[in-house]
Amino acid sequence: MTDEPATTTDVTGTERAATGATPEDGDVTGAQVAGTAGPDDGTSRSGDGAAGGDDVLVTVEGLEVHFPIKRGIVLERTVGYVYAVDGVDLTIRRGETYGLVGESGCGKTTLGRGLLRLVEPTGGRVVFDDIDVSTLKGERLRKSRRRMQMIFQDPLSSLDPRQSVESILIEGMRAHGLDSGKESTRARLVELLDSVGLPESALHKYPHEFSGGQRQRIGIARALAVEPDLIVADEPVSALDVSVQAQVLNLLEELQQRLGLTYLVIAHDLAVVRHISDRIGVMYLGSLVEEASSDEMYAEPMHPYTKALLSAVPVPDPTVEDEREQILLTGDLPSPANPPTGCRFHTRCPWKQETLCDTDRPQLRDVGGGHRVACHYAEDILAGRITSHEVEPELVHPDS
Repeated sequence: MTDEPATTTDVTGTERAATGATPEDGDVTGAQVAGTAGPDDGTSRSGDGAAGGDDVLVTVEGLEVHFPIKRGIVLERTVGYVYAVDGVDLTIRRGETYGLVGESGCGKTTLGRGLLRLVEPTGGRVVFDDIDVSTLKGERLRKSRRRMQMIFQDPLSSLDPRQSVESILIEGMRAHGLDSGKESTRARLVELLDSVGLPESALHKYPHEFSGGQRQRIGIARALAVEPDLIVADEPVSALDVSVQAQVLNLLEELQQRLGLTYLVIAHDLAVVRHISDRIGVMYLGSLVEEASSDEMYAEPMHPYTKALLSAVPVPDPTVEDEREQILLTGDLPSPANPPTGCRFHTRCPWKQETLCDTDRPQLRDVGGGHRVACHYAEDILAGRITSHEVEPELVHPDS
């Protein structure tokens, strides 16, 4: 494991926390962690008691994040919107890990940032521990952020290269009044580093002196420094080597059990998500299309998009891999600035029907046991009453 090259910037650590890493850098595939968490290895966390029953910590209702498209130089005008997140409803229970998956560009990262108000939602509401975060302003919003922290995707660009590890960790503590004295603060910093597996000597070093996995551990320690209840982990292992991925995932699980943390883990690697999650939500083009427990999602996916995603996860068994169904999606991902009418997946869906699919947008509905799916024909597809067919690819125009 070698250190990555350092980069320089004038942005402060606080500003970096507001911007973070680019949403979809460093993509990895399910094959990279197939050896540690494959689809059939029985490592799913569902039902292990990590979730706190029905004690809901976060409720997201109709969350929307729309970015305006502007044109003009002298007279700038809004000519449309990018519907990055468009009406998402979900709940996260206290003490559980909620995995959010989907293709690059589906809105996962924007949803996580909107939940923390690192980007301002244009609609809907976020209720955190009975407090409507979407209405908070000024000092009340700043104080609420102590309980909600984020681990950014790129461990290098999210750390200020001009600050030492000690300065990075102590910054948030001072901002929230947790810097109680030189000796006690020093002891707290040493404790934080020890909890993420780093030595005390790391306090005087700078981000460029660490490997990728060590930098991610610093990012985790920074999130833990203010004693949060919820941590949004945006692709926490996608930029890391396979062996380091397993170490960081195991560290997150250990910290959750010891500190009672609640996680929203954003990823597109389904093997990683199954390994760490209690429940899983699948996003497509700004919307949640399916939600279920980890075991149920992998055993019986109901939405055509989820079926396609799971069919792409490699199985560490050559016989099973050769015999199982492979679903290859045709066509390009539609533009979030001009999403299709009706079901947004109907342009690529192998089970598309002549009615409803291209006219009526399906609602996320409960089909039993807390399994929710946004598909008009989910039960018929599962029962085999509707068979798949070839999909004619549709041209996606650059200006659409």
